[in-house]
Amino acid sequence: MKIKFNVKSNTIAVYCIIVFSVCLLLVAMVFKYNVFLSYFHKILSVLAPVTWGLVIAYILNPIMKFTERKLDRFVFRKKKHPKITRAIGITVSLIVMLGIVIAIVGSIVPEIIGTIKSIFMNITTYLNNLQKFLNEKISDTLESNPKIEDFINSEFNNIQDFVISAVNQFEPKLDSFLAKDGILANLTDSAWSLISGIKNCVLGIIISIYLLYSKETLIAQCKKIVYALFPEKKRVHILSVASRANSTFSNFLSGKALDSLIIGILCFIGMLILNMKTYAVLISVIVGVTNMIPFFGPFIGAIPSGLLILLTTPDKTLIFVIFILLLQQFDGNILGPKILVNSLGLSSFWIMFAIFVGGGLFGFAGMIAFVPLFAVLYSILSEVIAVKLHRKKLPVETEYYKTAGQPEPAAVNVREEKPAEKTEEQSEEKPLEKDMTGSENSEKPDNNNL
Repeated sequence: MKIKFNVKSNTIAVYCIIVFSVCLLLVAMVFKYNVFLSYFHKILSVLAPVTWGLVIAYILNPIMKFTERKLDRFVFRKKKHPKITRAIGITVSLIVMLGIVIAIVGSIVPEIIGTIKSIFMNITTYLNNLQKFLNEKISDTLESNPKIEDFINSEFNNIQDFVISAVNQFEPKLDSFLAKDGILANLTDSAWSLISGIKNCVLGIIISIYLLYSKETLIAQCKKIVYALFPEKKRVHILSVASRANSTFSNFLSGKALDSLIIGILCFIGMLILNMKTYAVLISVIVGVTNMIPFFGPFIGAIPSGLLILLTTPDKTLIFVIFILLLQQFDGNILGPKILVNSLGLSSFWIMFAIFVGGGLFGFAGMIAFVPLFAVLYSILSEVIAVKLHRKKLPVETEYYKTAGQPEPAAVNVREEKPAEKTEEQSEEKPLEKDMTGSENSEKPDNNNL
């Protein structure tokens, strides 16, 4: 006996199973939140080398493409050698990246370590200078109010004693922590996480080499999946979204990296000119790195840098703050628009929203990556809304909806004067006049005929 299935009933059954599965999953996530979170972190840790590989390949791709173009133009003009060209491009891009990383680490890390040790060793002198600076600035007020002077001195002495005791407890551990024997002898969870991060980074470099070498094949395989699973309209839309996401991410990250590098160099030069050479390298690195964060980056970098200047040279704090404000105004109004050319298309509110969400979920990296990601999602949603509005024959411009839905002003009742009714005699006068004029014209002799 052959069983006949109803297609409509099968569809309803499939939808019921899907809805029940989703509801069951949501209930399980609510009551077993910690279990799901642990599995999620485990999946992320397993995929960490692949994530590193994708990020490194994405960063090295422009350098590789530039090298390949130059080789095809000047070296392999007559006969192309794509495999050799690709191998040389990957090698050059890796050398450039590793050279930049080694140069930054070799020049900045010793400076940062020396700066931190100098702060800990001279913290008493810095606090005394700060107290002396404050006493000089408000000496007149303190002389007229001795109680305020006594209160400030006592509170400042308490703060100074607390800071000095904390530094004295931590300073002996600093050298042992920075020494190789100390790290190897006292491995902690943070050290293991550092080693794990280095391992993932090395594996990511290896994965990025394979990704770059077979880039066209991998892209073709992804397109093959899209062509197989989706109809033509959705297929075109998916590929256009992928292309837009690629251009948005590449333009934003490369432009922001160049912008931050220029700002860091300008900050270093400006501090040398203003005779703030003590911590010029450290502050320039802080300002340049935090400048990668849109909108809030300049303020995040200026606060710790200003506090550092306040401790070391209090009389130059105001000059430094004014210099940082001018530098960030130059970046926001002149340099940034020239490099980025409004690659995001987002207002300040949505940039802040993306920074808050990304920073809350993934920290500093999330603050940088979520801004272009949100820009792509925002553009997709804008296109969907525009299509919906076109179907309803409504305008797409946002200005129209600022006044839409508001009650229209009440119409003013104005009495319209009715035209006076024409009498029969007045209505008959005009045709009579026409007839009389017509008859007069007809009675006049024609000069041409004469």
